[in-house]
Amino acid sequence: MKHYDRMETLLEVMARLRAPDGGCPWDREQTFATIAPYTLEEAYEVADAIERNALSELREELGDLLFQVVFHARIAEEAGHFAFPDVVETVVEKMVRRHPHVFGDEEVEDAEAQTIAWEVQKARERAAKAGSRAQSVLDGVAVALPALTRAEKLQKRTARIGFDWPDAHGALEKVREETEEVVDELEHRNSSALQDEVGDLLFACVNLARLAGTDPETALRGANSKFERRFRAMEATLAQEGQSLAEVTLKEMDAVWERIKRGEKKIAGQ
Repeated sequence: MKHYDRMETLLEVMARLRAPDGGCPWDREQTFATIAPYTLEEAYEVADAIERNALSELREELGDLLFQVVFHARIAEEAGHFAFPDVVETVVEKMVRRHPHVFGDEEVEDAEAQTIAWEVQKARERAAKAGSRAQSVLDGVAVALPALTRAEKLQKRTARIGFDWPDAHGALEKVREETEEVVDELEHRNSSALQDEVGDLLFACVNLARLAGTDPETALRGANSKFERRFRAMEATLAQEGQSLAEVTLKEMDAVWERIKRGEKKIAGQ
Protein backbone atom coordinates (compact mmCIF):
# COMPACT_ATOMS: atom_id res chain seq x y z
CA MET A 1 0.00 0.00 0.00
CA LYS A 2 1.33 3.44 -0.92
CA HIS A 3 1.91 6.01 1.81
CA TYR A 4 -0.79 8.26 0.32
CA ASP A 5 -3.27 5.38 0.40
CA ARG A 6 -2.44 4.73 4.06
CA MET A 7 -3.19 8.35 4.91
CA GLU A 8 -6.46 8.19 3.00
CA THR A 9 -7.35 5.00 4.88
CA LEU A 10 -6.69 6.72 8.22
CA LEU A 11 -8.98 9.60 7.23
CA GLU A 12 -11.66 7.11 6.18
CA VAL A 13 -11.35 5.28 9.52
CA MET A 14 -11.83 8.57 11.36
CA ALA A 15 -14.86 9.48 9.25
CA ARG A 16 -16.38 6.06 9.92
CA LEU A 17 -15.85 6.41 13.67
CA ARG A 18 -17.64 9.78 13.63
CA ALA A 19 -20.42 8.67 11.27
CA PRO A 20 -23.93 9.42 12.64
CA ASP A 21 -25.08 6.05 11.36
CA GLY A 22 -22.97 3.08 12.44
CA GLY A 23 -20.14 5.09 14.02
CA CYS A 24 -18.76 4.80 17.53
CA PRO A 25 -20.97 6.50 20.18
CA TRP A 26 -17.92 7.65 22.18
CA ASP A 27 -16.11 9.11 19.15
CA ARG A 28 -19.26 10.89 17.97
CA GLU A 29 -19.65 12.64 21.33
CA GLN A 30 -16.16 14.13 21.39
CA THR A 31 -15.38 17.83 20.86
CA PHE A 32 -12.17 19.86 20.57
CA ALA A 33 -12.28 20.42 24.33
CA THR A 34 -12.84 16.80 25.33
CA ILE A 35 -10.14 15.50 22.97
CA ALA A 36 -7.51 18.10 23.94
CA PRO A 37 -6.39 16.25 27.13
CA TYR A 38 -5.81 13.10 25.10
CA THR A 39 -3.77 15.10 22.58
CA LEU A 40 -1.51 16.36 25.37
CA GLU A 41 -1.23 12.86 26.83
CA GLU A 42 -0.18 11.39 23.48
CA ALA A 43 2.45 14.11 23.03
CA TYR A 44 3.92 13.26 26.43
CA GLU A 45 3.94 9.56 25.56
CA VAL A 46 5.92 10.38 22.41
CA ALA A 47 8.42 12.31 24.55
CA ASP A 48 8.62 9.41 27.02
CA ALA A 49 9.36 6.87 24.27
CA ILE A 50 12.10 9.13 22.91
CA GLU A 51 13.65 9.59 26.35
CA ARG A 52 13.73 5.81 26.85
CA ASN A 53 14.99 5.27 23.29
CA ALA A 54 12.10 2.85 22.81
CA LEU A 55 11.87 3.13 19.04
CA SER A 56 9.29 0.39 18.58
CA GLU A 57 7.04 2.21 21.05
CA LEU A 58 7.83 5.54 19.41
CA ARG A 59 6.40 4.29 16.14
CA GLU A 60 3.13 3.44 17.85
CA GLU A 61 3.01 6.64 19.92
CA LEU A 62 3.60 8.80 16.85
CA GLY A 63 0.66 7.04 15.22
CA ASP A 64 -1.50 7.81 18.25
CA LEU A 65 -0.45 11.46 18.09
CA LEU A 66 -1.18 11.62 14.36
CA PHE A 67 -4.62 10.17 15.05
CA GLN A 68 -5.25 13.07 17.43
CA VAL A 69 -4.50 15.54 14.62
CA VAL A 70 -6.86 13.66 12.32
CA PHE A 71 -9.53 13.62 15.04
CA HIS A 72 -9.40 17.40 15.54
CA ALA A 73 -9.39 17.98 11.80
CA ARG A 74 -12.46 15.76 11.36
CA ILE A 75 -14.39 17.67 14.03
CA ALA A 76 -13.45 20.93 12.30
CA GLU A 77 -14.50 19.58 8.90
CA GLU A 78 -17.90 18.51 10.21
CA ALA A 79 -18.42 22.03 11.57
CA GLY A 80 -17.41 23.58 8.23
CA HIS A 81 -14.20 25.23 9.50
CA PHE A 82 -11.39 23.33 7.74
CA ALA A 83 -10.32 19.78 6.87
CA PHE A 84 -7.14 17.71 7.17
CA PRO A 85 -5.77 18.81 3.76
CA ASP A 86 -6.03 22.41 4.97
CA VAL A 87 -3.97 21.52 8.04
CA VAL A 88 -1.29 20.01 5.81
CA GLU A 89 -1.35 22.98 3.44
CA THR A 90 -0.98 25.43 6.33
CA VAL A 91 2.02 23.72 7.89
CA VAL A 92 3.75 23.24 4.52
CA GLU A 93 3.30 26.92 3.69
CA LYS A 94 4.59 27.91 7.13
CA MET A 95 7.70 25.69 6.93
CA VAL A 96 8.58 27.03 3.49
CA ARG A 97 8.07 30.61 4.66
CA ARG A 98 10.22 30.11 7.76
CA HIS A 99 13.07 28.46 5.85
CA PRO A 100 13.98 30.97 3.13
CA HIS A 101 17.58 29.71 3.30
CA VAL A 102 16.33 26.31 2.10
CA PHE A 103 13.48 27.23 -0.23
CA GLY A 104 14.67 30.69 -1.24
CA ASP A 105 17.82 32.72 -1.79
CA GLU A 106 18.69 33.71 1.79
CA GLU A 107 21.69 32.28 3.61
CA VAL A 108 22.33 31.52 7.28
CA GLU A 109 25.71 30.83 8.85
CA ASP A 110 24.74 28.17 11.38
CA ALA A 111 21.97 26.73 13.55
CA GLU A 112 22.15 29.65 15.98
CA ALA A 113 21.65 32.16 13.19
CA GLN A 114 18.71 30.12 11.92
CA THR A 115 17.14 30.14 15.37
CA ILE A 116 17.35 33.94 15.43
CA ALA A 117 15.91 34.20 11.92
CA TRP A 118 13.11 31.80 12.89
CA GLU A 119 12.12 33.92 15.87
CA VAL A 120 12.22 37.11 13.79
CA GLN A 121 9.88 35.53 11.25
CA LYS A 122 7.54 34.34 14.00
CA ALA A 123 7.47 37.87 15.42
CA ARG A 124 6.48 39.22 11.99
CA GLU A 125 3.69 36.66 11.78
CA ARG A 126 2.39 37.57 15.23
CA ALA A 127 2.43 41.26 14.30
CA ALA A 128 0.48 40.52 11.13
CA LYS A 129 -2.13 38.57 13.10
CA ALA A 130 -2.40 41.33 15.71
CA GLY A 131 -3.14 43.99 13.10
CA SER A 132 -4.10 47.22 14.86
CA ARG A 133 -4.39 45.47 18.23
CA ALA A 134 -1.75 46.41 20.81
CA GLN A 135 1.14 43.95 20.64
CA SER A 136 3.24 42.44 23.39
CA VAL A 137 6.56 40.61 23.34
CA LEU A 138 4.71 37.82 25.12
CA ASP A 139 2.00 37.36 22.46
CA GLY A 140 1.69 33.78 21.28
CA VAL A 141 3.01 32.02 24.39
CA ALA A 142 0.23 29.50 24.89
CA VAL A 143 -1.48 29.60 28.28
CA ALA A 144 -2.19 25.86 28.14
CA LEU A 145 1.50 24.92 28.15
CA PRO A 146 2.81 23.09 31.23
CA ALA A 147 3.78 25.77 33.74
CA LEU A 148 7.48 24.86 33.68
CA THR A 149 7.67 25.04 29.89
CA ARG A 150 5.64 28.25 29.76
CA ALA A 151 7.92 29.90 32.33
CA GLU A 152 10.93 29.16 30.14
CA LYS A 153 9.20 30.47 27.02
CA LEU A 154 8.16 33.68 28.77
CA GLN A 155 11.73 34.20 29.96
CA LYS A 156 13.19 33.56 26.52
CA ARG A 157 10.81 36.07 24.99
CA THR A 158 11.76 38.86 27.40
CA ALA A 159 15.45 37.96 27.15
CA ARG A 160 15.34 38.84 23.46
CA ILE A 161 14.73 42.49 24.29
CA GLY A 162 17.36 42.51 27.05
CA PHE A 163 15.14 41.87 30.08
CA ASP A 164 17.32 39.14 31.55
CA TRP A 165 20.09 38.33 33.99
CA PRO A 166 23.59 38.76 32.53
CA ASP A 167 24.50 35.18 33.45
CA ALA A 168 23.54 32.19 35.59
CA HIS A 169 25.18 33.70 38.68
CA GLY A 170 22.65 36.53 38.73
CA ALA A 171 19.83 34.02 38.40
CA LEU A 172 21.33 31.98 41.23
CA GLU A 173 21.31 35.01 43.50
CA LYS A 174 17.64 35.48 42.66
CA VAL A 175 16.99 31.85 43.65
CA ARG A 176 18.65 32.52 47.01
CA GLU A 177 16.57 35.68 47.46
CA GLU A 178 13.33 33.88 46.66
CA THR A 179 14.32 31.02 48.99
CA GLU A 180 14.68 33.48 51.87
CA GLU A 181 11.24 34.91 51.08
CA VAL A 182 9.77 31.41 51.22
CA VAL A 183 11.43 30.92 54.63
CA ASP A 184 9.84 34.15 55.86
CA GLU A 185 6.37 33.10 54.73
CA LEU A 186 6.78 29.66 56.34
CA GLU A 187 7.25 31.48 59.64
CA HIS A 188 4.21 33.70 59.05
CA ARG A 189 2.10 30.69 58.00
CA ASN A 190 0.23 32.70 55.37
CA SER A 191 -0.81 30.03 52.87
CA SER A 192 -1.72 32.36 49.99
CA ALA A 193 1.48 34.39 50.36
CA LEU A 194 3.49 31.19 50.67
CA GLN A 195 2.05 29.85 47.42
CA ASP A 196 2.98 33.11 45.72
CA GLU A 197 6.56 32.96 47.01
CA VAL A 198 6.98 29.29 46.10
CA GLY A 199 5.82 30.19 42.60
CA ASP A 200 8.45 32.94 42.45
CA LEU A 201 11.09 30.45 43.60
CA LEU A 202 10.12 27.94 40.91
CA PHE A 203 10.15 30.69 38.27
CA ALA A 204 13.64 31.73 39.44
CA CYS A 205 14.83 28.12 39.25
CA VAL A 206 13.67 27.95 35.62
CA ASN A 207 15.69 31.11 34.95
CA LEU A 208 18.74 29.54 36.56
CA ALA A 209 18.42 26.36 34.51
CA ARG A 210 17.94 28.31 31.27
CA LEU A 211 20.97 30.55 31.81
CA ALA A 212 23.07 27.59 32.92
CA GLY A 213 22.36 25.94 29.57
CA THR A 214 20.10 23.25 31.05
CA ASP A 215 16.58 22.55 29.83
CA PRO A 216 14.44 22.79 32.99
CA GLU A 217 11.86 20.27 31.79
CA THR A 218 14.57 17.72 30.98
CA ALA A 219 16.30 18.42 34.29
CA LEU A 220 13.12 17.89 36.29
CA ARG A 221 12.22 14.75 34.34
CA GLY A 222 15.67 13.44 35.19
CA ALA A 223 15.18 14.28 38.86
CA ASN A 224 11.81 12.51 38.81
CA SER A 225 13.38 9.41 37.28
CA LYS A 226 16.21 9.46 39.80
CA PHE A 227 13.82 9.81 42.72
CA GLU A 228 11.65 6.97 41.45
CA ARG A 229 14.68 4.72 40.86
CA ARG A 230 16.07 5.34 44.35
CA PHE A 231 12.70 4.98 46.06
CA ARG A 232 12.03 1.66 44.35
CA ALA A 233 15.54 0.53 45.31
CA MET A 234 14.83 1.53 48.92
CA GLU A 235 11.63 -0.53 48.89
CA ALA A 236 13.49 -3.53 47.46
CA THR A 237 16.34 -3.19 49.96
CA LEU A 238 13.96 -3.08 52.92
CA ALA A 239 12.04 -6.07 51.55
CA GLN A 240 15.29 -8.05 51.27
CA GLU A 241 15.97 -7.23 54.92
CA GLY A 242 12.51 -8.46 55.90
CA GLN A 243 11.08 -4.98 56.48
CA SER A 244 8.41 -2.79 54.90
CA LEU A 245 7.98 0.96 54.65
CA ALA A 246 5.20 0.80 57.22
CA GLU A 247 7.52 -0.79 59.78
CA VAL A 248 10.52 1.52 59.65
CA THR A 249 11.07 5.06 60.82
CA LEU A 250 11.91 8.04 58.63
CA LYS A 251 15.45 7.94 60.03
CA GLU A 252 15.84 4.30 58.98
CA MET A 253 14.44 5.03 55.51
CA ASP A 254 16.86 7.93 55.16
CA ALA A 255 19.79 5.68 56.10
CA VAL A 256 18.85 3.18 53.37
CA TRP A 257 18.35 6.05 50.92
CA GLU A 258 21.87 7.33 51.60
CA ARG A 259 23.31 3.85 51.12
CA ILE A 260 21.63 3.67 47.71
CA LYS A 261 22.96 7.12 46.75
CA ARG A 262 26.50 6.16 47.74
CA GLY A 263 26.19 2.94 45.77
CA GLU A 264 25.07 4.81 42.64
CA LYS A 265 27.92 7.29 42.95
CA LYS A 266 30.43 4.48 43.41
CA ILE A 267 29.20 2.74 40.26
CA ALA A 268 29.36 6.05 38.39
CA GLY A 269 32.91 6.59 39.62
CA GLN A 270 32.10 9.83 41.41
